[in-house]
Amino acid sequence: MIHLFVLLSPVLSWLIPSSDVSEPLYTQDNSVLTLQQRKFYEENGFLVIKKLVSDADIERFRNEFERICRKEVKPMGLMVMRDVTIAKSEYVPSEKMITKVQDFQEDEELFRYCTLPEILKYVECFTGPNIMAMHTMLINKPPDSGKKTSRHPLHQDLHYFPFRPSNNIVCAWTAMEHIDRNNGCLVVLPGTHKGSLKPHDYPQWQGAVNIMFHGIQDYDENNTRVHLVMEKGDTVFFHPLLIHGSGRNKTQGFRKAISCHFASANCHYIDVKGTSQENIEKEVVRFANELFKVKQDINLKDVWRFRARLVKGERFNL
Repeated sequence: MIHLFVLLSPVLSWLIPSSDVSEPLYTQDNSVLTLQQRKFYEENGFLVIKKLVSDADIERFRNEFERICRKEVKPMGLMVMRDVTIAKSEYVPSEKMITKVQDFQEDEELFRYCTLPEILKYVECFTGPNIMAMHTMLINKPPDSGKKTSRHPLHQDLHYFPFRPSNNIVCAWTAMEHIDRNNGCLVVLPGTHKGSLKPHDYPQWQGAVNIMFHGIQDYDENNTRVHLVMEKGDTVFFHPLLIHGSGRNKTQGFRKAISCHFASANCHYIDVKGTSQENIEKEVVRFANELFKVKQDINLKDVWRFRARLVKGERFNL
């Protein structure tokens, strides 16, 4: 296992190819990324920017999350999720009972994360100037109950997305406190963004698995793994084909992070029927029907059209 503390340290120069970025596939021409940063992302599929988001902003996001947990605010379309091990326990509104809120695009305070200039200037390096916020989450990884349900199986985010091309999609994921292997940091498999989308399904784990926590069914277990040790405000940008996951939270505290998947407004929707994504479409549509009492037939594209929101430039296809 490799521990990654300072991503662009000379100690880790072995991760960066010696050739220049003559024909970049995963980054766009601009003056934001240094040549070294651009090489790193092209080769590895992720890049950490230290202390990108301020402590003040993170505290505001934390406060808004707590208000949502207490039901003081109820943004339209928000999905509030609980760990499977406590899903049927007595519900008391508090952050200790909520493991994730997603689709917070209608919450003005949390959605500020997606519009932060310091975030968008890096996002544009991957999407270009017309930027859509597609999927939003604040993750509150709980202390593991002993059934290992706090871990997230290795997966590729593109499994959930009915839009392409993948090279114009990027996730921004910001640590809201110190994150390491003890409380379940992200683990990434460098270079796997260069591969294809693999079949996903629920992992064959003993015990329970959280809803929609699909994982890759076959991958090379000998692949190099990098554990992203991050400090409050550090932000990792990564490609939607990069294989990644997270481990158990072995502490007694909650591990928080906020994230958004961005895509170029020039991306287009695809039909996933007959593909490896058909299983997640059926599950998402069934869940949306139950949650929002949808009367008419919908598909995965309809769900994502509802989630998508313009944050910069002009809206085209998405």
